[in-house]
Amino acid sequence: MKRRLLLLAAAMPLLLAACVPAVRVKGDAGMLRDQLARELALAHADHWVLQGRLGVSDGRHGGSGSFSWTQDGDDYELVLHAPITGKSFRLSGGPAGALLEGVEPGPLRGPDAEALMHKALGWEVPLHDLRAWVLGLRADSGAARLSFGTNRLPSLLQQDGWVVDYREWDTARLPPLPKKVYAEKLPYKVRLSIESWHFQ
Repeated sequence: MKRRLLLLAAAMPLLLAACVPAVRVKGDAGMLRDQLARELALAHADHWVLQGRLGVSDGRHGGSGSFSWTQDGDDYELVLHAPITGKSFRLSGGPAGALLEGVEPGPLRGPDAEALMHKALGWEVPLHDLRAWVLGLRADSGAARLSFGTNRLPSLLQQDGWVVDYREWDTARLPPLPKKVYAEKLPYKVRLSIESWHFQ
């Protein structure tokens, strides 16, 4: 019993830390000005490669794995490797349409990448908005509400029915870039843990 109490006491700080909510503020004029400067600096950043881990869920089923996302202007390629199943999916396309490979009974083509993913995998991934959100920017899909963290960077973004939670930033970069992006539109969830950025 004594050992159990000691283990519980040792774990208590971790449990309490996990329960502490993030400190968020509406943002003053300076924070909003800094965010606008970040958005202007990254407005034309459309040639990049990011790599990391991706998790998606529809509230009942989900999937996860390592991923790479290449953005080349309006053209893109998203590759997901699921280590548990050994499967790989490749989504590529641009203004002319999208191609989803690695699904049964064969590749799918269509005008809309988000619709293809939903049809084949049941995933709701807001790819158009996510292209901006992974950079820590507001998308062009409509009005957005921002809250900021103690680091004066966006902590929560609400847009197009989604709530985007910025859990971690790479502040060594100028301008800073997100490292953990959790987007949720119940029952759908998309979680990205970004391990590397490469700009061309």
